Amino acid sequence: MTTNTACSSAEPVNPPSGRKPNLRQRILVVEDDAAIRRVNSEVLTYSGYQVDTAEDGAAAWEALQRRNYDLVVTDNHMPRMTGIELIMKLHVARLALPVIMATGSSPAEHITRFNPLQPAKVLLKPYTFHELLASVKEVLQETNACLGETAPPANWLVQPQDNRLQP
Repeated sequence: MTTNTACSSAEPVNPPSGRKPNLRQRILVVEDDAAIRRVNSEVLTYSGYQVDTAEDGAAAWEALQRRNYDLVVTDNHMPRMTGIELIMKLHVARLALPVIMATGSSPAEHITRFNPLQPAKVLLKPYTFHELLASVKEVLQETNACLGETAPPANWLVQPQDNRLQP
């Protein structure tokens, strides 16, 4: 797992319009594997987050045009648009939106070549529910600190077992 902890970037970016502190933070889960998408969504919803899902990067981009999100959790290798391509679109659109890359293979080659595209965190599959929730909480807290927001974390009612999500 890697973390990008920088609050500022070389270029100014625009936060999603109308962004305000949010008691129930909204997350977009982007995953082409329906079972993993469903489980991630259920775990995050049960933990107090508002969750929408998309089956690939293209569907995620459409969702991002319709609604504001606090975080995107995306796979990389997907049909129509990869996770890296989605991050590229966010960068080009100058949207300041943290991304967790939850993938079966490290996108290090793309990240090295295109440093501004580095996700806030990379979560390698298979990962546990606890690792997913801890990553989400960490990235959202870092983002809120960078933006000067004081939104409380989601309810952490889930006591995940060591169930690993497989690619």
